[in-house]
Amino acid sequence: MPIFKNEKNGSWYVMARYVDWQGEHKQKCKRGFKTKHEAQEWERVFQQQHTADLDMPFEAFVELYEKDTKNRLKENTWLTKKNIIDTKLLPYFGKLKMSAITTRDVMAWQNEMLAFRDERRKPYSQTYLKTVHNQLSAIFNYAVRHYDLRSNPAAKAGNMGTEERKEMQFWTKDEYKKFSEVVMDKPMSFYAFEMLYWCGIREGELLALTAADFDFEKETVRINKSYQRLHGEDVITSPKTKKSNRTIKMPKFLCDEMQDYISMIYGLKKKDRIFPVTKNYLHHEMDRGARIAGVKRIRIHDLRHSHISLLIDMGFSAVAIADRVGHESIEITYRYAHLFPSKQAEMADKLDFERAGF
Repeated sequence: MPIFKNEKNGSWYVMARYVDWQGEHKQKCKRGFKTKHEAQEWERVFQQQHTADLDMPFEAFVELYEKDTKNRLKENTWLTKKNIIDTKLLPYFGKLKMSAITTRDVMAWQNEMLAFRDERRKPYSQTYLKTVHNQLSAIFNYAVRHYDLRSNPAAKAGNMGTEERKEMQFWTKDEYKKFSEVVMDKPMSFYAFEMLYWCGIREGELLALTAADFDFEKETVRINKSYQRLHGEDVITSPKTKKSNRTIKMPKFLCDEMQDYISMIYGLKKKDRIFPVTKNYLHHEMDRGARIAGVKRIRIHDLRHSHISLLIDMGFSAVAIADRVGHESIEITYRYAHLFPSKQAEMADKLDFERAGF
């Protein structure tokens, strides 16, 4: 690859020729290098990337990983992964050759993560440690599958951290009633929490709702998008999972309430968000309402748990509940098994009856 000097400003540039994934010959020009050495180093890494040479630095391989992975994920999901890569992986592994990173390197990095303490002397949570390690392992797995890396040193080193399931908290109907009565002074807050509690939808699903999503004749609300705040801007994305795309039948009282609320919004267009606030607003209102009502403060997401708990108490099956809230039924069974009434005694009685018939 020829390297040239720009005589006008003294910088260097590279004219790189390569063969793309379709076998076509291409050319790339990279400008702005301060020294010839910088241009040569860029040329060397570029060649390694296009020949799948795993002598390339970890940071160069991450560029390949990003190109293939970023567009397959939601933007907020990728931003979370990128933050971990930039702040926890690249500072340690960035300059090391992919092919030369060993289990010992990974274990040394793990020890640094485990030893970390913030200004309040608090370590990383077990869940965060596991998430960071899983991201490192995912990059090496990608190299094993697509670039013939012999093995995954992160997998060999073993996991770091454990998954901590956050304790589910619930509001009873009485607790929610006390809360809802004190937030009635702000109509937007009241109707938002009504949707969260009586439909069991997620925060992002609530904040993406438009007037067009409601069919008041059929008494339904359609869930087909989610709201995120990214880079300081409002972003509407697809829902969390395919199962999250669903139509929910609303109780009649809620249908009447939402019809009244939407009719109160001046100048509302069909595709305008009916709750044009952020998640921070909901959290602030949850703080305020719980304090005034004298009920325990739960997370916004715990309203979803409260809805599911209510449906279980009413006798609905895991399959029926899963369809309503956009879960797989097996997940409802696994996460809420302790709330379903035990059938053990009934089973034993029927087995006694069957045995008596022998």
